[in-house]
Amino acid sequence: MRILHLLHQFMPQHVGGVELYTHWLASAQVQQGHAVTLFHRRSAAGTGLQHDQQEGVNIWAAWQGEFTPTRRFMQTFYAPALRSQFRQVLDSARPDIVHIQHLMGLPLALISELQAHRLPFVVTLWDFWWVCANAQLVTNDSGKLCAGPRAYLNCVRCALARAGQPQFAPAFPLLALPLAARARSLRQVLSAATRVIAPAEFVRNWYAAHGLPADNMIVVPPGLPYPPELRHRRQALVAENEKRPLRFGYIGGIAPQKGVHILLQAFRDLPGTWPQIELHIAGDMNVDPVYSEQLRNLADSRVNFLGRLDRQTIWQMLQQIDLLVVPSIWYETFTFVISEAFAAGVPVLTTRLGVMAERVRHEVDGLLVVPDDAVALRAAMQRFCQEPALRQKLRQGVRPPLTMRTHANEITVVYHQVTGKELT
Repeated sequence: MRILHLLHQFMPQHVGGVELYTHWLASAQVQQGHAVTLFHRRSAAGTGLQHDQQEGVNIWAAWQGEFTPTRRFMQTFYAPALRSQFRQVLDSARPDIVHIQHLMGLPLALISELQAHRLPFVVTLWDFWWVCANAQLVTNDSGKLCAGPRAYLNCVRCALARAGQPQFAPAFPLLALPLAARARSLRQVLSAATRVIAPAEFVRNWYAAHGLPADNMIVVPPGLPYPPELRHRRQALVAENEKRPLRFGYIGGIAPQKGVHILLQAFRDLPGTWPQIELHIAGDMNVDPVYSEQLRNLADSRVNFLGRLDRQTIWQMLQQIDLLVVPSIWYETFTFVISEAFAAGVPVLTTRLGVMAERVRHEVDGLLVVPDDAVALRAAMQRFCQEPALRQKLRQGVRPPLTMRTHANEITVVYHQVTGKELT
């Protein structure tokens, strides 16, 4: 089968969950014997199209100007160079199916090209961008969770806050019109998709509650490529080092919605009866220097900022920690780091919010607390310190996550259902 993945950005310029997943899935599909092409947008001056090949995947990078919030929004409606470049790739790759991972910053005219070529396409919902222009359901003005558009007037406040002009929101209610037009156009794309894939039940239910036909959506949890011996190596290390400090860990983005400041507040206030505890934080501290400085001010001598880690170093870190903390205060849509922790046999402490509450079983393979509450998070961490039997129970309750090979097989079944082509 000839497969084309379409997404908004890609490595090495951007590294995140969507980019990593697309790389993993494309590589697994090549190993299955499929011909795989990837088309993404790059941030660069001018216009252009560049081809590369990695691990058997044909990768096309297109660009029409550098990324800015305004340009990303406007080029949803008009970006003729990107449309022309995409048409060239379609003619070259001749895909049987197109898998849209993300469309942010790409013109909706690409869907017209798919329809003109009579190509079926599926869409995976990696965030809330299809309804929320901010993508994360976190407001730019207050930093609080958002339930979704309310006549798009709240979206105007959010957009102007992102632009640094929140005081002008009452004067520009007409800005709700382009935001509503955007949402209407994106809804049409999802309605035209042969299948819409949600990574978790929470995501499916949220989109269904916001008007997307539920009968067009299926839930296919993503897989993860991981060393099969990882869990056994960590179990041996735990047994050999029971007297070492108890280690909490965080791996992910350094951003307010990730709740890293809540974690540091909770850790700082842990009583001093456990002097041998440590907190290791892995994430790029250069993305938001102001927030990063706030985090450093909250940290004490037991906190170690590791910076951005590569894949191998992440696996090494997971072998050394006792509990992964995911203190997110926004609605994650899958959270690959939970899968990574489970692959290593590490229990997870996270918030009772959306997908996290779906993925972590309280007092079985982790602990759940209310979000945005340093006191509740501290109490759970304190309990983990005080109760060796709980630590052992949670370790034993961790189940290995789905492998990427198994997931790729499930996605191939979806493609077969969409195209009617025989499985190979």
